[in-house]
Order: sequence, then structure tokens, then C-alpha cells
Amino acid sequence: MRSDPLTRQRRWFGLGLITVAALATYYYCFSAGLPVLWGPSAYAADVAAGRELFEHEWTPNDPLAHGDGLGPVFNAKSCAACHFQGGLGGGGEVQHNAVGFEVLPRPNDPTFVTGSIHNFSVTPGQKESATLVRKLYPVVPGRTTRGGDPHCPTVSVVPDFDPVRTESIQTTALFGSGWIDLISERAIRHNQQSRITSDALNEVIGTFAKVPVGRLRVLPDGRVGRFGWKAQHATLSEFVAAACANELGLGTPTMAQAKPLKGAASECAADLDRTQFHQLVSFVKMLPKPVEVTPERPADRDAAAKGKELFATVGCATCHVPDLGGVSGVYSDFLLYTIEDPTKPGGSGGGYNEPVLPQMQLPSRPEDEPKPSEWKTQPLWGIADSAPYLHDGSAKTLKDAILRHQGDAKAVTEAYTKLPANDQAAVIAFLKTLKAPPDATPLRDAAITKLTP
Repeated sequence: MRSDPLTRQRRWFGLGLITVAALATYYYCFSAGLPVLWGPSAYAADVAAGRELFEHEWTPNDPLAHGDGLGPVFNAKSCAACHFQGGLGGGGEVQHNAVGFEVLPRPNDPTFVTGSIHNFSVTPGQKESATLVRKLYPVVPGRTTRGGDPHCPTVSVVPDFDPVRTESIQTTALFGSGWIDLISERAIRHNQQSRITSDALNEVIGTFAKVPVGRLRVLPDGRVGRFGWKAQHATLSEFVAAACANELGLGTPTMAQAKPLKGAASECAADLDRTQFHQLVSFVKMLPKPVEVTPERPADRDAAAKGKELFATVGCATCHVPDLGGVSGVYSDFLLYTIEDPTKPGGSGGGYNEPVLPQMQLPSRPEDEPKPSEWKTQPLWGIADSAPYLHDGSAKTLKDAILRHQGDAKAVTEAYTKLPANDQAAVIAFLKTLKAPPDATPLRDAAITKLTP
């Protein structure tokens, strides 16, 4: 008995719905998300206008600004002043480092505070410094308490507690940022979960991972952070807005300009309107990807090829994932790790032991806030043209940067140091093939102005 056309249509429609539901379920539960199939795009006119804003040297009450222009506190007068290595949009040198600070919860104030110490101010009275931060958030005096049986007294000593931590932070290269912005959040989560599952299976059969799985930076609204040394921004647009506000003192439609630590700041309109901000983001978004070059000499090619294999063998590629979410050559998993030994205070990695002072009943650090010793896995593409290295630029060479991995990746560092000298050199030879994009926009002014605080 033949079914009528309407019945057949309903059957096919039902099968279609089931298929779509099955595919959606598979995507949601098992997929790493849709890979990046094509790169970022923007109108050429917007990119050109964005470049003008990127290179523009801002001044107080600047005619291009819709607010008060540069300041009131800032670290540079233009984006290009700190982003120039390997071409316009690259990293910056140590003298352009910013200084970040955080204030741990105190007995009289449970608030966790983070911010930047700006190198410059429009008015001298609003000059910022680490000394000023410590004056605003002074050391909590310790105390000595006595108790117990009078015949056998006990003494409890609570030491002074300095709630302020500071870190010198180097300017990162922006090349390929538009591609990173396109990586699916699911790809980052999936990579982390895959490692968790793999480590659990390996532990059952008696093998252990060289590197513990890094922490995902989940922002208060549930999104995954990927931009900034602490993965504090989820999108490129937010990252650019924060840079405008904190580094130049330029307010944008989505973020107000930084307020000085000392003195009042008058309310004013955003310095960049929506069109200007869109243009600036468009320029940064379209900065080209770094490349992996092939050395010309056969001996150098062989060394780099061997170094790339060793890079994976010793465990570097565990965190510096070569390809993620369809973006090849990025060399990052965008997770947080302890880079240097956290038990050694005072190091450039900012390692220190969190205070354990139950007598003072201090609130704990918020779970979603990275520890000072934790840093996002920095993408390695373009690293050959971004010396010095690490978050503060304290590692002068690539080898020094590798050897400084004494935290979560300590086992990887040890595996590297056990390699013969020629193999160690081969790993460095490979890293030197990760170059800034050859088509990077050249600087219009080769002389980068060095501002002196």
C-alpha cells in the first residue's frame, strides 16, 4: 500500500529534524567547535583609518579626541610607541613595560583590587608610583598574642602583612590577533578537557603527564579569556578598549579612561567615538599572522626540523599547542600556568607563597583571579622577533626563557637540559623560524620615542 505524498513529506521532514538534532547534540557534547575556515575581514578604509589612530601621537585635549585626549594618566602617547618589533603591531622593549599591581583582601576590607601604576600623568600632582600604592594600601601590622595555662603559656605571632604585589609586564605582539579572536571558545575548552581525560587514563596505566593541565580563565560572565598576559579579556575588542583606557588614557564607547590613583578625575565624554574605535579594532584585527620560515641553508633546515620534533618530544607542545581551533602555528593553549618556581619569592616570575594568616581571618583570593605566579601560555608565533622574553622581558635569550620554566613545566625543562648540546641548539633553531609576518606594516618613523618617567 503506497503512502500519499503528504505522508512521505512528513516522514522526510521528521527524519530531517532527527538528523539535525543528532548533529547538534554531537556538536554540543563532543565537538571542539567549528574550526576557523577563513581569516578576519574588514573594510580597507576602516583599516587605513585605524592605522592613523594607531600611529597618532595623542596629546591632552587632542583635536581627534571627543573627550579630554591623552591622560589624565598614561604609559605612552601612541599605540605604535609600544608595538613596533618586527613591524607596526609587534611587541615592545623592556623600557616600555607597564607595572601592574594587585591588593589582597585585608581584615578591614575584603575587596580584591587590581590595577596599573601609570608611568606618566598630565598633571604632576597625579603622578603614580609603587610607593603611592603602598601608601594607599599600607602594611597590616602584625601582633603577638599570649594564651594558654599561666604555668605553661603559649605565644602566637602574626607577622606584618603587606597586601600589595606588583609586576612588570612587557608589551605583547599583536600580529595575528584577529585570528586568535576567531578561535572557538569550545576549542580551548575541548583541548583542556582532552588533556584532563588523557592524564586520567595515563594515570590508570601508571604513566604521568609531564605538565599538569593549566587553568581555564573563566571571566565573571562565563566567557573564556584569551587576550592579555593573564587572559583577562575574552575578545580582541575588549583588549583594545582596555589598552586605550589604561595605556593612553583614552576612553572608548565600551570602557572609560583610567582614573588616577591620586586626586579627582573629571567626567568626560569618550575620547574615541564608535566609528573611531571600530576603525582602530579593524586595524589591529587585520594585522597579519606570523610565519614559520624555512631556513635557506640545508644544515639549518635540518636543525630546525629536528628541533621541531624535539619541541614535541620533550613536552613543550603540551602547552604551546601548534594548532588550535583551525588556526595553525599559534603555539598556545591559552590556559594559565605557574611559570617559575612559586616557592621562591622575589623572582621575576612574581612567585611567592600566599599568606596563611587564619588569626587575621583574611578572605581568600577569588577563585577566578590568577595568582601572581600564573600566566597565560603565550603564543609562540613570531617569537623570534620579540626579544626579550617572558611576561616581564627578563629572559634575554630563548634558552634562558626555556630554563626559567621551573613551575608547572619543570619536568619539561629538565627533559630539555638532558638533551645533548646539539639537540638543545636544534630546539632553539626551530624557535628562531617562528618569525614576525614578512608583510607587516613598516613603521613610518623608525625612531621610537623613549619616554622617561
